[in-house]
Amino acid sequence: MVVRLALLYGVECWPTKKTHLQRMNVAEMRMIHWICGHARLDKISNEVIRGKLGVASIEDKIREAKLRWFGHIRSMDALMRKCGRLDCPDYKRSRG
Repeated sequence: MVVRLALLYGVECWPTKKTHLQRMNVAEMRMIHWICGHARLDKISNEVIRGKLGVASIEDKIREAKLRWFGHIRSMDALMRKCGRLDCPDYKRSRG
């Protein structure tokens, strides 16, 4: 699943559209079919192949990456607010 990492690089910052999701899903399923040795003419559903390999869908992985990024941003924002409220009693601002 090394190719998936390349597909999802920086996805947390992308404005994802349905067309992007569809194209990524098609590309991933082509690679998964190729890995398993199945052809599209075998008419095996994507869910069966994903279950066989134990692979989550690309949409779930994108959602997971965006939520992980949101958590990082939220914690960074909370840290910045906490630092902004610190009082330094011995610190005197210089003039100007």
